[in-house]
Amino acid sequence: MDRIRIRGGAPLTGTIPISGAKNAALPLMIASLLTEETLELANVPRLADISSLLRIMSNLGVDHMIAGRRPGESTETGQTIRLSAKSIIDTCAPYELVSTMRASFWVIAPLLARFGHARVSMPGGCAIGTRPVDLLIMALAKLGAAIEIDGGYVVATAAKGLKGAEIDFPKVTVGGTHVALMAATLAEGTTVIRNAAREPEVVDLAECLVKMGAKVQGAGTSEIAVEGVSRLGGATHEVLPDRIETGTYAMAVAMTGGDIMLANTRPELLQFALDVLGQAGADVTPTVGGIRVRRNGNGIQPVDVTTDPFPGFPTDLQAQFMALMTRANGTSRIRETIFENRFMHVQELARLGARIRLDGDSAYVEGVPTLKGAPVMATDLRASVSLVIAGLAAEGETTINRVYHLDRGFEALETKLARCGADIERLRG
Repeated sequence: MDRIRIRGGAPLTGTIPISGAKNAALPLMIASLLTEETLELANVPRLADISSLLRIMSNLGVDHMIAGRRPGESTETGQTIRLSAKSIIDTCAPYELVSTMRASFWVIAPLLARFGHARVSMPGGCAIGTRPVDLLIMALAKLGAAIEIDGGYVVATAAKGLKGAEIDFPKVTVGGTHVALMAATLAEGTTVIRNAAREPEVVDLAECLVKMGAKVQGAGTSEIAVEGVSRLGGATHEVLPDRIETGTYAMAVAMTGGDIMLANTRPELLQFALDVLGQAGADVTPTVGGIRVRRNGNGIQPVDVTTDPFPGFPTDLQAQFMALMTRANGTSRIRETIFENRFMHVQELARLGARIRLDGDSAYVEGVPTLKGAPVMATDLRASVSLVIAGLAAEGETTINRVYHLDRGFEALETKLARCGADIERLRG
């Protein structure tokens, strides 16, 4: 099993290209099931989760082709994937495939909308709280689907097709919004999705669906209206930049010092987090095609944050920000409101010398002058990268085990950091 070894203390300088967003690419790939024509997606990151979804799609009968890089492109340049769901051979997504990644459950929406039936295993993925699919199932039922739970599978049928409906989510759900949006595009009549997620990844999916012929209004607001159409066509679409990767590297610069240009990204995708980072002591400057991040001379300042749906502070940056706060000049409170049990990184950060006290949904982080390198273990995707950030600033050597979590969500992480001066390497094992 691979490990990552870091010798901390080096500031980061140079340019880091930001990859396409995994959280946008996955629903976009799944949307190809809505049409028999080809969907071409550019700027798709090279990640384990992308490969896992391609296996699931292939099992359903989707043909795909991955285009090579153009001459002169760097190893970080996103790949182009062409997906054709013309000849679907199965509408069942089995446990052994879906259990590897929660987002794969979303295939239930286009399969049901296009073919009238789907049988999909309950999902897997990161072990963060319960993350139930109840809201996703509720949305499909509102659209007229008959739902049964059979042996760990969700069986959805709509023999006469889906019908437009009003869907009121009791709480904001990105997955539920993706599912409702995809299913509604082929439903008869108009669907209104209230308390919809406003995340940029939802907007990206909606923009792609419109290119495919869908009639969608209001994406990016809390109310989305979808007028169903009889069929969707093919399209070409570029995946938006990864705001979580952007924020992660910005926090790494604030932690280690230095001067980094984050290329191929947009500040409006994570403005709240960048504002918080500025309060913590980073100079964040939008540039043409990217963001420049430097740490000012006043050190790291403590800042209290609460995770919230977009446009608030992203839960997927909570662990990284906690790593930054371990070196702050004072105590900060980090409150997690999106997922339960998302403090699994606390124990491992403590092994590096962090002082963190948990109290319900909050972590109180008392900054320390130095962190000390040590062997640590990744527990999930975002926790693993928080250990990388801490290791970059720790004295001595840090070894991170179970880095397969990193490969699910960060493309060429050690390569990008090493090119900017980090002493980091992957140990194959």
